[in-house]
Amino acid sequence: MALDHARLALACLDLTSLNDADDARAIDALCERAVGRHGPVAAVCVWPRFVARARAALPPAVRVAAVANFPTGALDRELALADSAAIAAAGGDEIDLVLPWRAWAAGQSADCAALVAAVRRAHPALTLKLILESGELRDVALITSASRMALDQGVDFIKTSTGKTPVSATPAAAATMLAAIAAHSRHASVGFKASGGIRTVADASLYIELTRDALGAVTPQNFRLGASALLTDIVALLSAVPSSGAAPATAY
Repeated sequence: MALDHARLALACLDLTSLNDADDARAIDALCERAVGRHGPVAAVCVWPRFVARARAALPPAVRVAAVANFPTGALDRELALADSAAIAAAGGDEIDLVLPWRAWAAGQSADCAALVAAVRRAHPALTLKLILESGELRDVALITSASRMALDQGVDFIKTSTGKTPVSATPAAAATMLAAIAAHSRHASVGFKASGGIRTVADASLYIELTRDALGAVTPQNFRLGASALLTDIVALLSAVPSSGAAPATAY
């Protein structure tokens, strides 16, 4: 089971670098790590300014994601649209958009929904993941209502966290978000992404099992893990088994 989870975590990994000090060398190193002897990750996730460099360095099978309205999650439609447009223009495949979570918690639901809808309309061909910042919303009702709004507005994934707040992904928040997906009419076409604080295969396994229980088969099309340190543990585990190789990413 541990090896199966390691292989699945690798296939569903959004290998991430969103440090303030990131530069071209850091992105080149990230892209090199993304395509290893055990197989490629699902995507790399970077700042919008590095999308073109990452896209040029990676094979087509590895998607390029970048963040918008990140990390603060301001109620700023122009910023969200500008970031998203930059990602698209540079050849990005996926947008990880931060929900204006403070505004959501303050009851400005219509304005928040309008921001999400604007980005969705502007880039219908790109995968859109909405970051709820569940560790800051905290309240189950707020997380549930934010999840439902995201699904109603046509996002492709709902994601827990930016990884920039004291509390990131938690099993409790994941269960709440997954229940919202499972109950929605679009459940078959929407995925879940856990991000922040996931450093080991054991950590990843919690979210793999929660997703399997809620959504059935787990694939890169409906499950992602946003992390950087996790890859180290995946490689260590798979490298300890000479015959493990790179398993195809289907469903587990």
